[in-house]
Amino acid sequence: MNKRASPRTLGSDLARVDAHVVKPAEYKDLPELTDDMLSRAVVKKGGRPKSENPRQLISLRLPTDVIAKWRATGPGWQTRMADRLARAPVVRASN
Repeated sequence: MNKRASPRTLGSDLARVDAHVVKPAEYKDLPELTDDMLSRAVVKKGGRPKSENPRQLISLRLPTDVIAKWRATGPGWQTRMADRLARAPVVRASN
């Protein structure tokens, strides 16, 4: 469930900000961009930091009822399933 930030927590009137149109007179207040400024610019990518132990995507076919039982436990069911599998003993197939 995604929670949206309430206007009270943002501390600004977003409707007023969105409705504002920059007038030509306001441009004089902006500094001129120089090559030096642009050369010092740092582009930061959004998102989460890289994990030291990233998850690997696999394809696994499970019975529908098993998936339904895990989903019924609520949000985070995939993480709980992975934790349970990590604790399970490894059973080696015999040839």
